[in-house]
Amino acid sequence: MAKRVVLAYSGGLDTSVAIRWLADQGYEVVTATVDVGEAKDLEAVAQKAMRVGAKDAYVIDAKEEFCSEFLVPAIAANALYQGRYPLATALARPLIARHLCRIADETMAEAISHGCTGKGNDQVRFDVAIETLRPGTRVIAPAREWGLTREEEIAYAQEHGIPVSATVKSPFSVDANLWGRSVEGGVLEDPWQAPPEECYVWTKSPAEAIAQEMVVSFAEGVPISLSGEELPLPFLIAKAAEVAGASGVGRIDLLEDRLVGIKSREIYEAPAAVALIAAHREVEFLTLPRELLQHKVGVEQAFAQVVYNGQWFTPLRAALSAYLSETQKAVTGDVRLALAHGQAVTTGRRSPQAVYDQSLATYSEGDRFDHSAAVGFITIYGMQSQAYARAQAKAKAHAR
Repeated sequence: MAKRVVLAYSGGLDTSVAIRWLADQGYEVVTATVDVGEAKDLEAVAQKAMRVGAKDAYVIDAKEEFCSEFLVPAIAANALYQGRYPLATALARPLIARHLCRIADETMAEAISHGCTGKGNDQVRFDVAIETLRPGTRVIAPAREWGLTREEEIAYAQEHGIPVSATVKSPFSVDANLWGRSVEGGVLEDPWQAPPEECYVWTKSPAEAIAQEMVVSFAEGVPISLSGEELPLPFLIAKAAEVAGASGVGRIDLLEDRLVGIKSREIYEAPAAVALIAAHREVEFLTLPRELLQHKVGVEQAFAQVVYNGQWFTPLRAALSAYLSETQKAVTGDVRLALAHGQAVTTGRRSPQAVYDQSLATYSEGDRFDHSAAVGFITIYGMQSQAYARAQAKAKAHAR
């Protein structure tokens, strides 16, 4: 009986070549394509897997699962790796790994395979998740083992009749889901080279971008409607991407620090993530007290780092998510964004749970702030620094 392996299959160059390579190693290949919002014809992807040589092909609709279990915590965390990358790929990998393990159990596969290279972050995310969820499973990463350059891999695909969209002239590696799209390789490896317009699919160029407004409404930290239209979260994110992308919002050109220790130039398109995180921050500024906002920043950074590093199935990530969930109980309200020239600028915010009180903030009629209380506050607030200054002056006087 042939050995069986479950392959995470995207339909791209690496995983299509991997089907043939794994079969040559004596494996019966079962592919698993997990739909996290790639906007592909996934049935066609499954049919392609079968044509290339897979014995069976699974397609799993995981968009709702992706939103509720992974994107909701990411929004709560305003999660941006190195302050810019919304972690679209990193958030999807643990979900895909979980389905790979489930299918491996169902098909009694002894191994799980993925198309990650030895230079990337995703190999860590997949390997660690699989070893955590299904201990003892052999993990095979063909692209880490076969020693082919990108050009040689394309030639291998052509030689074996494997249909792929990548070419030597345009060898971009692309990954996409509801939360964002990533592009790397080819001319992008030169950080001085401007990204060609062909890199971008979801966002308009500045010359073509339109100016418009979008109102995002949140309930306990979760986006629930766009400009008055209530939508399930997967549809809301897709709609936000369409609207914000038409205004050129969400283009990110980042020289990022990979987990494996190298710097890599990445192009990201994340119109929904950029717009929704910007709006979410504004509701938090309006509804959360100062001390909570200050301490939450550290948790947000830790969450982004943990996700990027492939540590989703850890007690630390669970604890961070629990903290973040607690902070969202009052994060309800609306934010109006002006979208233009690639920017999402807040022009208004409101909430029934706002900590902001106009009667305390106003300088006009109706001011309820007790100005006389400020004198005592300042005296107490400055007491320790003043005591320190007196002590230093006294020490200097004695030194003379």
